[in-house]
Amino acid sequence: MTSVESLAAFLGWCTSINLGMLIFASILLVLMRGSIMKIHGKMSGLDETDLSRAYFQYLAQYKIVFFVFNLVPYIALRIIL
Repeated sequence: MTSVESLAAFLGWCTSINLGMLIFASILLVLMRGSIMKIHGKMSGLDETDLSRAYFQYLAQYKIVFFVFNLVPYIALRIIL
């Protein structure tokens, strides 16, 4: 059985890694938007408006999942420790 401290450490690392991935994806979409849209447009057949909406939806959903499954449980464990 894992201890609460081990679970808190695990969630802390998960939070750090996922926050890094969210920041990295956001920066890439801001800095390389044109080339990323060209690649994804060819792959998916979507126009620029639909791709912009898809990128925003992706980042929004990733952020919600990050908060619900990583950050909030980590903070809750840190409060009870």
